[in-house]
Amino acid sequence: MRYVAAYLLAALSGNNNPSADDLKKIIGSVGIDCEADKITKIIGELKGKNIEELITKGQEKLASVPSGGPAAAAAPAGGAPAAAAAAPAKKEEKKKPEPESESDDDMGFGLFD
Repeated sequence: MRYVAAYLLAALSGNNNPSADDLKKIIGSVGIDCEADKITKIIGELKGKNIEELITKGQEKLASVPSGGPAAAAAPAGGAPAAAAAAPAKKEEKKKPEPESESDDDMGFGLFD
């Protein structure tokens, strides 16, 4: 990721075709050793491509990725058979809301006291 970030920084500065030395200079400026094979790969993959178009295409792809939403159901513990996991849940009894008392509201102190 640091190599992509260095390439993007070089491109943002106006250098549309950064060289390996440019990337080494950027990465080395924060005290990180560079791996030549990774720099070569990044330059080879991005050379001659419009960075803005790549970012736009990437955002479109990310927009189709689901995020948030409900978590997947966990497998039953202890190796229970799948039929037990698929059994319908018992109906929950409706609970009456408990009356609130004034002593529970602030418990004698405030949040910022």
